[in-house]
Amino acid sequence: MGTVHARSLEPLPAGGPDFGALGEEAELVEVEPEAKQEILENKDVVVQHVHFEGLGRTKDDIIMYEISDVFKAKNLIDVMRKSHEAREKLLRLGIFRQVEVLIDTCQGDDALPNGLDVTFEVTELRRLTGSYNTMVGNNEGSMVLGLKFPNLFGRAEKVTFQFSYGTKETSYGLSFFKPQPGKFERNFSVNLYKVTGQFPWSSLRETDRGISTEFNFPVWKTNHTLKWEGVWRELGCLARTASFSVREESGHSLKSSLSHAMVIDSRNSSILPRRGALLKINQELAGYTGGDVSFLKEDFEFQLNKQLIWDSVVSASLWGGMLVPIGDKPSSIADRFYLGGPTSVRGFSMYSIGPQSEGDYLGGEAYWAGGLHLYTPLPFRPGRGGFGDLFRTHFFLNAGNLCNLNYGDGPRAHLQKLAECIRWSYGAGVVLRLGNIARLELNYCFPMGVQSGDRICDGVQFGAGIRFL
Repeated sequence: MGTVHARSLEPLPAGGPDFGALGEEAELVEVEPEAKQEILENKDVVVQHVHFEGLGRTKDDIIMYEISDVFKAKNLIDVMRKSHEAREKLLRLGIFRQVEVLIDTCQGDDALPNGLDVTFEVTELRRLTGSYNTMVGNNEGSMVLGLKFPNLFGRAEKVTFQFSYGTKETSYGLSFFKPQPGKFERNFSVNLYKVTGQFPWSSLRETDRGISTEFNFPVWKTNHTLKWEGVWRELGCLARTASFSVREESGHSLKSSLSHAMVIDSRNSSILPRRGALLKINQELAGYTGGDVSFLKEDFEFQLNKQLIWDSVVSASLWGGMLVPIGDKPSSIADRFYLGGPTSVRGFSMYSIGPQSEGDYLGGEAYWAGGLHLYTPLPFRPGRGGFGDLFRTHFFLNAGNLCNLNYGDGPRAHLQKLAECIRWSYGAGVVLRLGNIARLELNYCFPMGVQSGDRICDGVQFGAGIRFL
């Protein structure tokens, strides 16, 4: 993290005060903290000039949007705070490798007695950067190679090429990203991609070639995404033993869909939160903008986390969704919901709940799943304050159901069918948080409510991913 440097104004000591997070390298001097605070707060100042050193291809207008609040500061503490906030905004653009801030008294003929100059020393990213890393998905891993052209036209635009090779999926894509100047949360992107995935629970192989456009924007405390996607899908059998139902789904289809997602997220962490809540609602409408696939799909995700005594956390989750085919054509195996496995209803094999044919799971058009979890520190707190804090003891109770509905029946019949044949499980284990990237779970599970055709994992079950029930 960079540093905000400031040269003192009289009557401040030359070493400057300690501003905590606003000035990590500021030195302490033998002055009463409350007295220093009062001096700084009561000292009226004016930011006369803001200078940038190190700019190359970055345009002035996008910079001005990010640092405009610095001119509104009224005292030295305010200048420090707003300069730090401006630095964070500049780094968020993804076009600078480093940003440092220097605050000094104003010099020159037009200098006021209380005038200040603020200088941002920046280092731009190269025109072409490369990356290599590994990613963890829901019980799968992949190697990712990427090329990036940051700040392509000088206003934080970005072009990215990415290739990913994983245990179940291989993909490559080209994307263009453009934020709105001054409002980075409002951004637009275009993506071209090809994805080939293997789904052994369904004996299915799927290849998608498509284009998508996204517009992201905040509204009050919510974040929204509007998306259009056009994709040519090719479905095939993964094995010669694939069931007739899967063979019947094989072939080509063209899907054109509009979707909207709304997210409210107050959690302190997306991987293993201790407090806060999440609400995510998705809607997708396919067929009205072309293609030969037509449906309306709705799903939601809710999570609530509460910290208890002894550094324990209780977490409650609820998922649900419904897919309604439009027209006479039935839904596709590629669009349905799947349930079961170490990241959803634990104690069952991956996506092995619900309708199936000859051992191949076909997914369902409606589902729900809920979970109640208790996370506690490891017994006797080994490694406390260090590596041991990445581990948590985990006690859980999960339940859910996946089925197809007869949409000629009423809502009461739908709810009754979803309440039938509920699968549930309970158990305990250990959770490892891998930074803010993913988490690993090793649980001992007791599956209950098992139905004919379900595959269970009675005993030890390992899971890795970023999204857990």
